[in-house]
Amino acid sequence: MSDLRELRECGIVCPTDWVELAIEPTDDVKRWAWSTAAGLRERSRAAGYDIDAKVLEKDLRRQADDSRRRDPFYAFSLYPDGFDNALATLEIDLIHPDAAVPRITLDWLAETFSAHDFGPPLITRTEIPIGPAVRIRQNFATAAASFGRPGVLLETLMYGVLPTGAESALVFLMSWTVPGIADEMEQAAADIVKTLTVAF
Repeated sequence: MSDLRELRECGIVCPTDWVELAIEPTDDVKRWAWSTAAGLRERSRAAGYDIDAKVLEKDLRRQADDSRRRDPFYAFSLYPDGFDNALATLEIDLIHPDAAVPRITLDWLAETFSAHDFGPPLITRTEIPIGPAVRIRQNFATAAASFGRPGVLLETLMYGVLPTGAESALVFLMSWTVPGIADEMEQAAADIVKTLTVAF
């Protein structure tokens, strides 16, 4: 009999420019987007930038609606001062064992979450404070926003974590489409993933 326990909760600490998205079924996304846009606009004004609150509000709603479709445990979008569109998204989810996958391993996480859209993914083993992890850096081709336009390159960095003492796994997925920010996003992911906590 396994002495591993089921995860009930997880926690994360993100820098203030990562905005937690309204993804709960009970959330009033419209009201949340309006108030969040107002706060972000004030923060940007204090930093010397003037941004369009309506554009920001629309983008916040789009980001929340997009994450809601995947139903993660947590979701965040990156809005640095002066930006009215998110630069990146971060989603955290829990994966519990079931009849099909009675025991989750790092090898299973690496195989399940790897794709070969642009060559083989870069997979490494690592250790974070809550336990061993597999790190997967890979890119995907996304569908075009409208017919006749080229698709967009989606860059991703995923950590599949096996928290010590847990039977479940935690998936940390950061993604972005803005070119030229990969180094900054990889460093942000490396810093944020260390803040993960779990409870049984």
